[in-house]
Amino acid sequence: MTVLLDSDVVIEILRQRNPSILSQWSELAGSDAAILISPVTVAEIEAGARPPELKEINLFFSLVECASIDEQIGRLAGELMRRHSRSHNLELADALIAATSIRRQAALWTLDRKHYPMPELMHFATN
Repeated sequence: MTVLLDSDVVIEILRQRNPSILSQWSELAGSDAAILISPVTVAEIEAGARPPELKEINLFFSLVECASIDEQIGRLAGELMRRHSRSHNLELADALIAATSIRRQAALWTLDRKHYPMPELMHFATN
């Protein structure tokens, strides 16, 4: 199994305030699943980071694989934007995350499924 973490999940893991998320993270991290993040998530986390948090953020990033964004993912993200931007207010960052998840055949772990209405997208089952 391969799982792509959305930015909102990474934030919750880093904040360590949600026992349910932390329990699921612990199970996932202890499994043989490949755990991915998007460069979009890296940028979003870095943009909101305060200097005292950087050490913990860097440690977290060392535990996961950053999936690359290539031309195919860019094209799929554009297609997803055409299909869903008006109906679901899909923004470029979420389109790139969704396209990465689809192309890498990774289940997306997000706390806000309404941002990801794509029928071809697999979602990570949460408690």
